[in-house]
Amino acid sequence: MKPIKTLLLILFAALVFTACKKDRPEEELPLPTITDLEIGSGNNGQGIIGRDFHLDMDVTAGDKINTVQVLISQKKGVTYPSNWSFELTWTEFKGVRNTNVHKHFTIPKEAAAGEYDFTIKVTDENGTLLEEKHPINLVTAESLPVNPQMYSLMLEKMEKGFLYILNRGFMLGDDKGYSKNEKLRAYVDISKVKGDGIMYNILVKKSAGHLPESVDKIDFSKVIVTDTREHAGITATNTFTNYVGLPNFSPKELQIGALADNNTPSSAIGGEKAWANGEYYFGVVYTNKTYNMSAYYYIPLTIKGF
Repeated sequence: MKPIKTLLLILFAALVFTACKKDRPEEELPLPTITDLEIGSGNNGQGIIGRDFHLDMDVTAGDKINTVQVLISQKKGVTYPSNWSFELTWTEFKGVRNTNVHKHFTIPKEAAAGEYDFTIKVTDENGTLLEEKHPINLVTAESLPVNPQMYSLMLEKMEKGFLYILNRGFMLGDDKGYSKNEKLRAYVDISKVKGDGIMYNILVKKSAGHLPESVDKIDFSKVIVTDTREHAGITATNTFTNYVGLPNFSPKELQIGALADNNTPSSAIGGEKAWANGEYYFGVVYTNKTYNMSAYYYIPLTIKGF
């Protein structure tokens, strides 16, 4: 009898333990999250067929990131000329807890213009999946009211000649930068614009890791403004420059080592943007404020003499 009683007690305890375990809810695993999402230039939710597309977001995993994926797909109930979808998966963020995902890719020429679903999927190593769906409008370049592009850029080392010319490259042999007290001047043309817009020419240290693609993203504590100019109320598509209409067609110049930059109002050159020897970028950043479209261009160069 004693062994039977013991066995019954063991079975009863096992049943009670199993029941308690079933009563407890399963622990919910944390999902990845996305913040500061930008779909398209200036977060305009637009992709130009056959052109570069901008995506930027901060991703935080529940545990660790496994993959990041985007999918452009046709909306249900909408008629399209043909079946088409586009998918990209990035594995380079695997094992990371949180990261900035900044990607550029080309919208394929096979895409038809129209409204699509833009889906972002983040898989976590803990087995969870975050899926977000956003609208995106794919358009042709010909249909745009403005299509700002870098038409011409000539970066001058005053009294020595042009250091760099767009589509031709560096022009002074092995000289690919500036020394202290040399003067920099840039002639810039942005084509296919109208309405209101603003352009900044900047110098920024490579170590700053700051290459803004639209004016609203410029951190002025990190950049030296060499020139800035605005346009307003242009009614017909035209080319905007930083020199036409100025005395002698001369844009602003900046001496390397100057105490203040050419922003309006000017800003002291110190702190994070203080002059230093090393690798820099010269950049042009333009944003059309009327149509929320931007253009940018960067040239690597060196600064020395400090």
